[in-house]
This record gives sequence, structure tokens and C-alpha cells, in this order.
Amino acid sequence: MPEIDRDQVQTMIESDADVRVVEVLEEKEYQKFHLPGAVNVPLGDDFDERIQAALPAKHEPVIVYCASEQCDASPKAARRMEALGYDRVYDYAAGKTDWKEAGLPTETG
Repeated sequence: MPEIDRDQVQTMIESDADVRVVEVLEEKEYQKFHLPGAVNVPLGDDFDERIQAALPAKHEPVIVYCASEQCDASPKAARRMEALGYDRVYDYAAGKTDWKEAGLPTETG
């Protein structure tokens, strides 16, 4: 799965209406703040079922992220998604901390 940076995330969000953004952290972390429009599908035992329910179209681009480069949840989620047949999965490895520190908009709740 390709790893992408903040600029690539912004470009994809702004230019591709089909792109989906997924935070793979626990719900309490998602509630604190997340990227605009992101859905929360925590990486856990039921991840495979939950991601397929949340994103049934496996050919649309999907950006997955977690907290930061020290967090390994997003690359794990991306690999699991690829194994499930998702063919356009991108890992924003720097995560939401990078996004927020750059002063970009976030959502809460």
C-alpha cells in the first residue's frame, strides 16, 4: 500500500469526491478530533466486518490514518483492507497529529 503525506492527502480530499477517509483509532481518540469527513473504524478483532460494512465499494480510493508515525495501526489496517480486496488504499503514516500541527481543519465528536 502506498504511503502518502499531508499534501497528497489534501490534494486527494479536494480533487476526488469519491475518496473516503478512515481513522483506525479507538472511538474516544476519534471523538477528540479527526480529519474532516473521516469515519471511525477502529482496528480490532471485528475490523474486517466493520470496514466492509462502512465501505462496501472496494474500488474507491481510501485514506487510512492513525495518530502519528509511531502508531502502527494504519499500515496494519491498510494491509488488512488490501487482503479483503480493496485496491486503492493509501496510508497517511504521519497521521492526525501531523494534520493538526499544520493548522489544518479538524472535526470533533
